[in-house]
Amino acid sequence: MKLVLAEKPSVAKTLSAVLNANKREDGFFIGGGYIVTWAVGHLVEFARADEYDPKFAKWRYADLPIIPKEWKYNVAKDKKKQLKIISDLMNRADVNTVICATDDGREGELIFRLIYE
Repeated sequence: MKLVLAEKPSVAKTLSAVLNANKREDGFFIGGGYIVTWAVGHLVEFARADEYDPKFAKWRYADLPIIPKEWKYNVAKDKKKQLKIISDLMNRADVNTVICATDDGREGELIFRLIYE
């Protein structure tokens, strides 16, 4: 089974029609050997600077640049459900391929990579 990850629901709907993944489930379409799901923009976001150190809550020129040794991420509360759906789909035993179908360019690539990782 191939999992296709689109950047937004409207693109996933179009892709699912082309791929004959016509059965609608909660957060994805399935059929024809494909599962088509979607992000809703940025599901995973970079943590705020003050989450690394409280002193960064107030910006000071002397503290810049702030480059963490290890990056932290957050999931928007209203997007946790869709990220869980995608995670569960990626970990299904019958999924052997994940296809990035986000927008081409840096932003789409970032959306896909943060979800994938």
